[in-house]
Amino acid sequence: MSRLLDSIDDPLGLKRLAPASLPTLARELREEIIATCAQNGGHLGASLGATELVLALHYVFNSPLDKLVWDVGHQAYAHKLLTGRRDRFRTIRREGGLSGFPNRAESPHDAFGAGHASTSISAALGMVEARRQKGETGRVVAVIGDGGLTGGMAFEALNHAGHLGRNLVVVLNHNEQSISPNVGALSRWFSKKLSGRTFNAWRRGIKDALGALPRGPQAIAAIRHAMSSTKALLTPGMLFEGLGFQYVGPIDGHNVFELVETLDRVKNLDGPVLVHVVTEKGKGYGPSEADPITRGHAMGPFDIATGKSTAKKPTVKSYQEFFADDVIELMRHDGRVVAITAAMLEGTSLNRVQQVFPDRVYDVGIAEQHAVTFAAGLACEGLRPIAAIYSTFLQRAYDQIIHDVCLQKLPVTFALDRGGLVGADGATHQGVYDLAYLRVVPNMVVMAPADENELRHMLHTALGVDGPAAVRFPRGSGQGVPLDSHFTALPIGKGRIVHGDAARADVAIVAVGSMVHPAREAAAALAEAGVRAVVADARFVKPLDEELIRDLASSTRHVLTVEEAMLAGGFGSAVLECLEQGGLHGVETRRLGLPDVHVDHGDPGKQRARFGLEPAAIAAAATALLGLNARAKSA
Repeated sequence: MSRLLDSIDDPLGLKRLAPASLPTLARELREEIIATCAQNGGHLGASLGATELVLALHYVFNSPLDKLVWDVGHQAYAHKLLTGRRDRFRTIRREGGLSGFPNRAESPHDAFGAGHASTSISAALGMVEARRQKGETGRVVAVIGDGGLTGGMAFEALNHAGHLGRNLVVVLNHNEQSISPNVGALSRWFSKKLSGRTFNAWRRGIKDALGALPRGPQAIAAIRHAMSSTKALLTPGMLFEGLGFQYVGPIDGHNVFELVETLDRVKNLDGPVLVHVVTEKGKGYGPSEADPITRGHAMGPFDIATGKSTAKKPTVKSYQEFFADDVIELMRHDGRVVAITAAMLEGTSLNRVQQVFPDRVYDVGIAEQHAVTFAAGLACEGLRPIAAIYSTFLQRAYDQIIHDVCLQKLPVTFALDRGGLVGADGATHQGVYDLAYLRVVPNMVVMAPADENELRHMLHTALGVDGPAAVRFPRGSGQGVPLDSHFTALPIGKGRIVHGDAARADVAIVAVGSMVHPAREAAAALAEAGVRAVVADARFVKPLDEELIRDLASSTRHVLTVEEAMLAGGFGSAVLECLEQGGLHGVETRRLGLPDVHVDHGDPGKQRARFGLEPAAIAAAATALLGLNARAKSA
């Protein structure tokens, strides 16, 4: 049986449908999103919840002439299906396939690329103003969730938009969640009965009852006028009207007819307008609707019938689980230790810590800047905060790291989750810039564990530093090494030899973090080929173990550095600086890491191989670095 969806190659095809067909198309979109996410994983819940909203936006507005700007992009799967990418949709988040986020290079309908939250209103306002400057026509719509609205940047943009008074439509998709349930006073306000489903059901009931009376339509019009006059006092519209926006809503985000009617009415209003839409994350898929924690936010492959993961269960716990275990133990030993995250309780596994120490774990919402300065304030008063933030999201708080923490030498521990390549989330989420951007900041100590046992000791070490320290660890399973029963404070700035004899080695491989174990495997392969390699686990990117590195360089005259991070300004650069400052000339060096490109979504294992970060490539790089010298020295 043919689907309506198969006849939609662009938004013009959608507009040819009668309004009565839209609920059927919404069902087909959900079925396609569920089937694809079951195969590839993805941001299921948010896209299911926004299906009718996406349909209504494309039915009313004229993309790409009218610009639809998505916040984060978790809501945009149906948007991709309706804008010429239906035939490729099953490739989403796969190597060489569609991005899981809006991507300007992918389609003219993706007006703005995004994988981080709270950006849409700023970008949309910039587009509005650019069109005004150029004398161009077309409307601009920003779609932001209430989770994204917990970020301060969104309010900076609302304030500016209200000041300028330009024609801008902001759609607030209110589903009470970002990844985890939203936190904060603003979220609680939005979640009151007046702005939720109870209010909408009451309003529809009154409307239906009055509509059946002889003078019902006139009564409805009178009530609407009265509500419009007082809604700023009775709904969240008070906030937005105070910022200079006309407020419309709240409206049922799953009633596509009401959405179309409302958007068609507001698109020609003068000045900034905010449309408050109430949706249900995970709508239309039972397992997501039944999940009270994430509502199917970011799922791996799953069985459609049950919603259960079909991924092979790892034999070793994840680094995130080891991290949570360590933090629980550290909190038991030291009452000063607290933990902070920015809307990533589940992702960082701090939800497990919160179950044990509910008063010592803080989720501040999508507000990384606040998280870092909040940690600084805690540290000022004698606590030992651990700020657990994904590497890619900590970038958003760089000024706070420098100005509020490092400049004052405050003892804040940064737990950088997802350091390195992250896979299907792609370029917006790769945690590959942290080593470079952190090591240049005075007073900062930067560590990267080779395995879960080192992670354990580095967290303990970081909490003992009289100043800021960062511990950077990867996504995924640990190495399966045994764990020491007690914490040990590591000597600051000291690495260790983990393979070979420096005095007899042909080449020194100096690796950091996730690259230590591949480097050891490479050394074992080199030994079979008659090449002697010594492998050092640097442990510290800053301060560097300069004595160890210079000794290795002096004895081997060949140094290969390996890092799962950007080469520019990273760990390898620090090693070169060390050699230059030590006056070691004539040492053959090579750095392995990521080149000056943005790394798209794909399989992280394949990407490591492409960039020379797996054992065979590391061994080949060492052999190439040696040239004929290895044979001569071995002889």
